[in-house]
Amino acid sequence: MTRTEKEFIKEIESGKYSECYLIYNRKSTDEAENQKNSIQYQKAENSKFAINNGLPIAVVSLKGFCTNGVISEKHSGFKEDDNVSFTSDGMVQYKIDRPKFKQLLAFFNKGYFKGLVALSWDRISRNKGDDTILRKLMRRGIDVHFAYASYDKTSAGALHMDIDSMFSQHHSRVTSEKVTIATRNKREQGVCTYKAPFGYLNLGDMHHKPFDEERAPFVVEAFELYATGEWTLSDIARHGDKKGIGTVPMRRQRTSGEALDEDFAIENIPKTSRPLTENHISRILNNPFYLGKIIDGKGGYITSISHEPLIDEELFNKVQKQLKSNKVSTHYTEKLEMLLRGMMRCNTCRRVYTPYIKKGIQYYSSRCRKDCTNTFKSFNFDFVSSKIGEKIKELHFTDAEFEEMDARTGTEIAILEEKRHKEMSDMDKRKKKLRADLAYLRSNKLSLLRSGTYSPDEYSSEELKLNDELEQLKDSEDVSDQAMRAVMEDVKKLSELIRNVGLYYDFAKPHEKEQIICTIFSELLITDKTLTYTAKEGLECLFDHSQAVCSP
Repeated sequence: MTRTEKEFIKEIESGKYSECYLIYNRKSTDEAENQKNSIQYQKAENSKFAINNGLPIAVVSLKGFCTNGVISEKHSGFKEDDNVSFTSDGMVQYKIDRPKFKQLLAFFNKGYFKGLVALSWDRISRNKGDDTILRKLMRRGIDVHFAYASYDKTSAGALHMDIDSMFSQHHSRVTSEKVTIATRNKREQGVCTYKAPFGYLNLGDMHHKPFDEERAPFVVEAFELYATGEWTLSDIARHGDKKGIGTVPMRRQRTSGEALDEDFAIENIPKTSRPLTENHISRILNNPFYLGKIIDGKGGYITSISHEPLIDEELFNKVQKQLKSNKVSTHYTEKLEMLLRGMMRCNTCRRVYTPYIKKGIQYYSSRCRKDCTNTFKSFNFDFVSSKIGEKIKELHFTDAEFEEMDARTGTEIAILEEKRHKEMSDMDKRKKKLRADLAYLRSNKLSLLRSGTYSPDEYSSEELKLNDELEQLKDSEDVSDQAMRAVMEDVKKLSELIRNVGLYYDFAKPHEKEQIICTIFSELLITDKTLTYTAKEGLECLFDHSQAVCSP
């Protein structure tokens, strides 16, 4: 940062320009070239409006932001980042894609400038996210003027602004929809709507993709050489390098500073060609474009009307067969022994942490999904081992908890005992009735059969049913009243075993630790250095002390 810029920033922060305005001009990268959309036209109209209405423009120049109070940005106002994050104190955060617009809002938020001048609402924004932030600042007193629109400070004026905002977004949606439909229709007609690959020229006409006289012969040669089975991808790439064949000359991407500099011309970046690599040759040999086909938008290929084929189908199929035969998959007869392989996952996106060895130390890494908020992507075995050790030491019950469990168990057994007596009384009544029914059935068997009350099969079925029900009641009487006490004794024994394991775990070797972990846990979940887990079946009582103590 130059001395002048430091002085400007110091003046801005001191509040020197708090009664001044800035001019904001935006030219979308996906808009058609016309006079109204041009940066120069917007500059002229906005400056004229500011002078006519007596709005003082801050004479501030900051590299990558503004020149003499005029901000010019070439960026889409419709596209926005869909990722949103929430903080613990209720803040909602999302990314503003336009760097200069973001800086402008940050200055307004601190009250460094009074307001801004823009051509119309659609020059400021065409998405609801940026609209919301700007409107919040306007409610706080930021004064926004438009050279092509005027909004009263009334409900009708607010409605007028809402309608303009809505139509600016709608215009972008309609434009995007029209482009998508037009592209799809062109594809279905066989028109190549995308960039032609190596070997063809891109002249800006989607209906005409002619051969590249320099590179097209090399594409044919590459197919022919590989079809012989004697040339590898690397051999062909080196052959092309010897012949002086490189990639199509292209410009590098602009740096962030160049992108923010409105006076920087992309033509200042020279086009350069790079040597062909194995990947370049692989993409060439696998591309059906050279058969005279294009992607139809549905994952298939159709005949193109925009370009002629370079390769015939017989040669192409021969190369595909050769590529397939040369594709070797490595299969390990024995998997490398890695501790806790497949047992740890990201608790946010559920991707597995894969083990690997680096400098003799075992690490784990996860290739989380793009929208995953977990920032803890890699750690070593010692980290997870220590975290698990802490959890194991928490699994056993304390003496105080055992006393509480005994007291609660005694109370529960007393309640169970009273309930048991009532159930026994009910069972006795039921057994007496069943025995009486069986006695009646057996003593009156002949009369019941003669009268047709029961058929022989129905009689046998009824007798069997009564006998089964009586046997079930007898089995219920054999249930021990001390079942709950036995369960609690098992829990105590299990707790003591875990307590001893916790002591042993600290001094165990890595493979011994793995055995202990796999015995107790079925899954380990990690997010931002926090470990959670799922217990093996039968050990759940140790993971929730309150449940085990209160509900034995």
